[in-house]
Amino acid sequence: MEYLIIAIKLIVGLSILNVWLLRSGKETQWRGGDAGSLEEEFKAYGLPIWFMWTVGGLKILFALGLLASIWFTGYPELETYSAYGIAVLMLGAVSMHIKVKDPLKKSLPAFTFLVLSLLIAFL
Repeated sequence: MEYLIIAIKLIVGLSILNVWLLRSGKETQWRGGDAGSLEEEFKAYGLPIWFMWTVGGLKILFALGLLASIWFTGYPELETYSAYGIAVLMLGAVSMHIKVKDPLKKSLPAFTFLVLSLLIAFL
């Protein structure tokens, strides 16, 4: 079970870092509305740019926390706070996809990371 949790942490943490650090300005099939970048996506949701930077900073912080918790096992609260933090942010992401009436496919990554984060927190 321990190796499964480590794998899930790697998937969630590295995926979030990829989206926010490497692909933030690139178009993907998962972006909300007709957005071609994260900034356009937040605009499509009717959210201000400062909120995008806040959410992005928190997601990066929590993703790094999940990754760090693989090695720093003496701090279980690092894993717990990071997993719950990502879960809350992903719940918000799913709700934004619903708000703009995106097809179900576009909210699938956020929903998947929500479920995986809760698995980390509860297991």
